[in-house]
Amino acid sequence: MADTEGRSKLSLFDVVNLVVGAIIGADIYVASSFGAGYLGPGSILVWIIAGVIAIILALCFAQCASYVTRVGGTYAYAKEAWGTFAGFIVGWSIWLAEWMSLAVFPVAFVEYLMFFVPNLGWYEQSAVKLVFVIFLALSNIVGVKAAGRTNDVLTIIKLVPLLLFSAVAAIFVFQNPSIAAGNYMPFLPLGFSGFGSALVLIFWAYAGFEIAAIPADEIKDAGKNISRAITIGIVIVTVFYLTTNALLFAVRPWTQLATDTTPLTSATQYILTSVPLLAIIGATVVGIGALVSIAGSDESGMIGTSRLGYAMAVDGLFPKSFAKVHPRFKTPYIGIIIQSATAFVASLFGGLGMLVATAVFLLAVGYAATCASIFPLRKKNLNPQFKLKGESVIAVAGLIFSIYLITQCSFTQIGLGMVMLLVGVPIYIKFTPKKELTELKKNLISNEARFDEVIEIEHRFLAHPLYHIKMAYRRRKKGGQQQ
Repeated sequence: MADTEGRSKLSLFDVVNLVVGAIIGADIYVASSFGAGYLGPGSILVWIIAGVIAIILALCFAQCASYVTRVGGTYAYAKEAWGTFAGFIVGWSIWLAEWMSLAVFPVAFVEYLMFFVPNLGWYEQSAVKLVFVIFLALSNIVGVKAAGRTNDVLTIIKLVPLLLFSAVAAIFVFQNPSIAAGNYMPFLPLGFSGFGSALVLIFWAYAGFEIAAIPADEIKDAGKNISRAITIGIVIVTVFYLTTNALLFAVRPWTQLATDTTPLTSATQYILTSVPLLAIIGATVVGIGALVSIAGSDESGMIGTSRLGYAMAVDGLFPKSFAKVHPRFKTPYIGIIIQSATAFVASLFGGLGMLVATAVFLLAVGYAATCASIFPLRKKNLNPQFKLKGESVIAVAGLIFSIYLITQCSFTQIGLGMVMLLVGVPIYIKFTPKKELTELKKNLISNEARFDEVIEIEHRFLAHPLYHIKMAYRRRKKGGQQQ
């Protein structure tokens, strides 16, 4: 992957679709129910606030991508800002969050499929999940351009049902203004007590924009296009989300939405109920749209997650198999296979709710680090290709919002997330020192080693938290000089 010559790269259009495709998944088809259950019609305010937070965080990612265009996204930013260990912890948190998302999508896909094919047994569900994962894994292995084209198609198709729902819902509201107004009353029947919980769940619907910055070395003019794509993509998504939810609450009472597992499909059926055939067709189109939406979101997530694993493996922080590149397709195929296989297993046994909630905590950790990394990156004089106006204010706001999201997660979610983060420490210890020690030996023994190479490796050692290895290196160097 280091050699990008002669390969097709992702265009601005591809990356915008990558952002939109990564964000719009199953979330929009179910998250409205979560919001209705916590706040009633007033949850539309949370959708607005979550969109504003997402735009601010997206701008922070865009600025960091302009400073650091290397593959790796949040990992690359934190590493450049604070060193290898910080980069690993941040990269590990994002990798875990995205990996859990890959496990969520097969589960969600089967649940929506059962709207059309009910009563699927465990083995049948498992078979569907397996085919789902294999298709997307093969698409990514064939190449990032093929995966990008697949994502372009899935992203465009997945927006059609949302447009259909918005069109029929707008007609309903126009013809029945009193019903629409009545469905918004009372606006906050449950008060604001559930605001924090609703924000965490609804913000999950906006998550995903961060992966667009990960395959940076496979994007044309990455310094500019990543910034533009993230900003354009998140604005498109926000408009779609607000329009869809504003119409949804106007069409159906919040008490019904709060218990509905397929709110958009049910609302479409309700609107077209006077014409049974149209009701069936409308519900089918929206239901199929949900399936395509899930597949498209998983496609986007797989592109970014595999490149994050590759970037960390190249730096010696992940098993080297994650850095193996296919000789023909030039993609990290071993990493794709590993993450797909493990995500498939997790989808068989993992709980959907806990996976999603813990992923929000882990994502917020990565978001906070990205916002904070803007300040040390700015001091490094990296000559960004894009300069964000009000950079400091936006970075501080993004950091505050990220911390707030963390505090709104439950104790169980935070505890599980912290345990998973700590599991990364022995992984870092296992892989990093061996790679560093091997490089040191090669440079110290070889007569062809350049002085600046040795100094660079020594600098990396001094930043390493394992003090005894640092001292062992110094003793070895001192012994060699005496001889």
